[in-house]
Amino acid sequence: MSLRDLQPVSDQYLVQNYGQRLPLAFVRGEGCYLWDSEGRRYLDFLAGIAVCTLGHAHPVLTQAICEQAGALLHSSNYFHIGPQAHAAKLLVELSGLDRVMFGNSGAEANEALIKAARRWAAERWGEGQRATIVCTEGSFHGRTLATLTATGNPRVKAGFAPLMPGFRHVPYNDLAAAAEALDETTCGILLEPIQGESGIHPANLDYLQGLRRLCDERGLLLLLDEVQTGIGRTGTFFAYEHYGLVPDGVSLAKGLAGGVPIGAVVLCQALADALPAGTHGTTFGGNHLATRAALTTLEVIRDERLVDQAREVGDYLREQLLALAADAPLVAGVRGRGLMLAVALTAERANDLRDACAAHGLIVNAVRADALRLLPPLILTRDQVDEGVAALRAALADVSA
Repeated sequence: MSLRDLQPVSDQYLVQNYGQRLPLAFVRGEGCYLWDSEGRRYLDFLAGIAVCTLGHAHPVLTQAICEQAGALLHSSNYFHIGPQAHAAKLLVELSGLDRVMFGNSGAEANEALIKAARRWAAERWGEGQRATIVCTEGSFHGRTLATLTATGNPRVKAGFAPLMPGFRHVPYNDLAAAAEALDETTCGILLEPIQGESGIHPANLDYLQGLRRLCDERGLLLLLDEVQTGIGRTGTFFAYEHYGLVPDGVSLAKGLAGGVPIGAVVLCQALADALPAGTHGTTFGGNHLATRAALTTLEVIRDERLVDQAREVGDYLREQLLALAADAPLVAGVRGRGLMLAVALTAERANDLRDACAAHGLIVNAVRADALRLLPPLILTRDQVDEGVAALRAALADVSA
């Protein structure tokens, strides 16, 4: 169906919570490329917002999904599920933590992380006595009621009052503010090691290590939202590896199953013990199809050394972007790690630049009015970096003309 035929159907029948969609309808993908309904090819530097870890239609993942769909999609967590158990084993081995619980999205994963923290605190200090979680300004943790409350962006909360009690926000990368916010009502700290939706802002080394130290000294939980940063995107499997620490719990989603909806929390034993039978669950979480996709994605990342590739190609992409910035007055700088980067702008022209990139066959995201977000698949090559940077250079020339 052409875009001309599809757009009026979308406009008439879909809730318009995503606003005006971009005038593109993709119908096929292969590797790092997408094709629209008119047959035009695009280099994908967004990967479905950090979801398509292995790119599009990766043959190993495609085969695994087809095999699993032909065998068994779903049975229920009343029963043992083979790929669920094996995916959990891999995540435990990679994380330095102890137990895994699966859900269906990043918001669900963060919701589970919050519930686990509150149950842990209730068992330790009494129900409701120390339920407050310190979060950061500029953060994004999801759109369920608890995760929306934890989110540090007032704009996305408008109209949803009353929000949940038990969350306190402090400036990101401000260790003193975090320390001051910890009191007799607090059970832990929740943050992203790199803030994604605020424009790609990494935590400083001293800051994140300082939070780990504060939590250890005061007997509190350090919880990390790695929904966007995890699964190799930053050049280590978990972004917290850059900081030489291990959290008490971490949330995952987006790239975990290469495009199939999934979420997960990986927990220390104490947090896992706070969720005995009947305290949390989900009908679809950890189903055969999603966890087979996750297991296969994890195996391909391991076998094809894609974490190393994300680090090496990400460093090359950063170098090329910085070289581009030297000749582009609109570019203020580059932020991020690995293949999670932002091109900061000197003016609020991100939407114009995004559209110009698409016109030159490059898909990027205007994460803020003054920043482009780049989240390409982990299979990205140096040649594709050169292709993408050339398209960005042409787009900058168009916007600056």
